[in-house]
Amino acid sequence: MPDVDPLLAAEQAHLARARAQLARMRERTLSLEVQGGDRISSEVLAATLHQRATSLLDDPTSTLFFGRIDVDDPGGRGRERWYVGRRHVADEAGDPVVVDWRADVSRGFYRASRAEPMGVVLRRRFGVDHGRLTAYEDEHLTDAGEAEARSQILAAEIERPRVGPMRDIVATIQPEQDEIVRADVATTVCVQGAPGTGKTAVGLHRAAWLLYAHRDRLARSGVLVVGPNRSFLEHVGAVLPALGEVEVGHTTVEDMVAAVPVRRTEPADVATLKGDARMAEVLRRAVWSRVGTAREALVVPRGSVRWRVPAHRVAELLDELRTRGVRYGAARAMLPQRLAHAVLLQMEAAGDSPDDRVQDTVARSRPVKQYADAVWPALDAARVVMDLLGDPAALAAAADGVLDDGEQALLRWDAPVRGPRTAPWTAADAVLVDEVADLLQRTTSLGHVVLDEAQDLSPMQLRAVGRRCSTGSMTVLGDIAQGTTPWSTRSWAESLDHLGQHGAHVEELTRGFRVPQAVIDFAARLLPHVAPDLTPPESVRDDPGHLDLVRVEPPDLWDAVRSVTTEALADEGSVGLIVPDAWVRRAATTLDDAGLEHLELGSDHEDGAHRLHLVPATVAKGLEFDRVVVVEPAAIADAEPDVRTGLRRLYVVLTRAVTGLAVVHGLDLPEPLAP
Repeated sequence: MPDVDPLLAAEQAHLARARAQLARMRERTLSLEVQGGDRISSEVLAATLHQRATSLLDDPTSTLFFGRIDVDDPGGRGRERWYVGRRHVADEAGDPVVVDWRADVSRGFYRASRAEPMGVVLRRRFGVDHGRLTAYEDEHLTDAGEAEARSQILAAEIERPRVGPMRDIVATIQPEQDEIVRADVATTVCVQGAPGTGKTAVGLHRAAWLLYAHRDRLARSGVLVVGPNRSFLEHVGAVLPALGEVEVGHTTVEDMVAAVPVRRTEPADVATLKGDARMAEVLRRAVWSRVGTAREALVVPRGSVRWRVPAHRVAELLDELRTRGVRYGAARAMLPQRLAHAVLLQMEAAGDSPDDRVQDTVARSRPVKQYADAVWPALDAARVVMDLLGDPAALAAAADGVLDDGEQALLRWDAPVRGPRTAPWTAADAVLVDEVADLLQRTTSLGHVVLDEAQDLSPMQLRAVGRRCSTGSMTVLGDIAQGTTPWSTRSWAESLDHLGQHGAHVEELTRGFRVPQAVIDFAARLLPHVAPDLTPPESVRDDPGHLDLVRVEPPDLWDAVRSVTTEALADEGSVGLIVPDAWVRRAATTLDDAGLEHLELGSDHEDGAHRLHLVPATVAKGLEFDRVVVVEPAAIADAEPDVRTGLRRLYVVLTRAVTGLAVVHGLDLPEPLAP
């Protein structure tokens, strides 16, 4: 029997102690008696304790810590030892057994180097297998004679096969990533990240860090993650709960603005126009044009006296409210009080001494309320948009000088509509309704929003996201080279302007940790054609990965797909079969006939656990698989409305692989990819 390394045995004993202390902390939380002052406070306290107990659950497949740092105490009391893990664990005396990776003391684990050791003498990384420590590596940061070598444990963790949803990266966060993660809560950060640079994981970990460092503030105002589609949200949804954060919302832009039912799609040129930032001005005019003109005096009977506010005075009040800079609904709510105050001034001039109670009574009186409703009517956001798109005269008035006649013709609905419930709403229309809703009543702001794949959003969609953090900050994630919508913005400066985050810091990540060099080099041939200003990504993985170009005759395409997919499944990890959207049914039949169980992403039946995923090309963004099989790149590119967008779509699907990529094609590859 081989001898056990005493250092490793000691670390395993510390892990056992940490698990025991975590179990004690959870048991103590569950034993606390709920005694609130009333029923509501008791329920809130019970929910808080339940959430706390949930966050203290131990995962036996993982470890409570993945690293250790020994730090010189500046106070001269010797060295301090800190075990860095996913959550804080303390002993009975309150002393830390494990420190949270987000704690300030953990910063040195991620950023210390020989050039800048940050007081760290020793950094130790642990190898883990099914929750057990199996190895360790030490870096002596103050030893000038020791050659610096890349951590094999770190490399193995980064290159470990992907199975199931995205996992956290707390054990492998790199210095440049950690700087973004720990950016101040008041700072909006935009991350331009090439495929495989970990931008999505960085954004999620920043949300977790912010909730740790500013919990009281953000627990009240809320944190939201906005992703490109539901498949993506399913893929990343386990990251924050694994870090102990279970109260963060996840949504898509479509679900976020779902105030009306989307019943149809529309041509790309129409959707692009509806996503144009000029529509904000058209909608603003459409809303404020509903304020009427005071043509008659307001008459308010009170006792035997009839008080009269002349029309010209009412017109002055309306003009004043229009220019106050408040929402339509807020100004409408002020109008009865303004009218009542005008009546009170007349009462005072007549020798009366009315007080605030009299003004409130006048403001609530039927004549004032009816008059206010007539000149400043209540509006419904959906009906405003319906009337605008369904009435050529209304659209012409609101769009005068903003949209030309041809653009107005594109926007107009072909047939009259009875009401909002039966209107032929599209996804772009829903964003317009959301814009109008904010013109009527201010949208509640969250404390922080993480927006992923932001390069694909239209200006109007960006405005919809931005108003949900108008008083908060954002983490904006994306890659200009992966912009695959005809309405996407051309630069981060433009996107940030529409988000209302002017002058936000833009950080570029170019070191790829997920996509291997062979794959990224192949996909990067497209960059000069889709984003010539971006720095090509560089893979820092030891494993160069596998790239196979499988050329077949068109009639043999699906036989080759079946064979290559079966071969990919023979290795460990997940497999993604990415096909043109129109070919999904044919691909599913091929897999079924071969007896290959699979999960079809983007469908209504995304359930069950499968290693093989069938992925429409338009759903692939943001996902990752250990091995990827891409079918007919030319057809994927040709399905897009223009060459540039098609090549960008291809760039996305070619960069989903973590270990190997196989391209099966019967047609010639697009010119930039040709051998």
